[in-house]
Amino acid sequence: MEGRVSGPPSHPPAVAIRPAIRADLDALMALEAAAFATDRAERRAIRHAIASASISLLVALDDAVLVGAATIERRRGSRRARLSSIAVAPSRAGTGLGRVLLAAAEAEARARGCDALRLEVREDNGAGIRLYERSGYRRFETVPDYYEDGTTAWRYEKPLAAGEGSGPVPS
Repeated sequence: MEGRVSGPPSHPPAVAIRPAIRADLDALMALEAAAFATDRAERRAIRHAIASASISLLVALDDAVLVGAATIERRRGSRRARLSSIAVAPSRAGTGLGRVLLAAAEAEARARGCDALRLEVREDNGAGIRLYERSGYRRFETVPDYYEDGTTAWRYEKPLAAGEGSGPVPS
């Protein structure tokens, strides 16, 4: 079963959000290459994320074409989850798909018992920073030389209120 999520009018058409499966691996690798100039996930890391009980890798599909993904990591004994990656196909940049993926990631973390979501964003990623700040994230730390090209990361966190969202993404 897939979850259908739509953005506001004039934003992305409805996309299906579902957990990634092994058959998505090649499309996820292509998305990584298209979406990120550096710090791309390796094939084995994506394969591990798909199979891991402590990682939720969600994909966004538009007419069966993978157009985005979000990776949420959880640690045993912690009620904080980490959004380790959110990727949007360049052809879908600026359409609101990032907001849809972020909402799905928050719902997934909440459904898995987490009460906060943390993330890192490049200090030069203005669109990402705007998305996170408009979505209620607050910066709590700056980490110099975080990314492989030496760029500083800004760390953000958002409390996840109980009862918000639609529950976990159906498997």
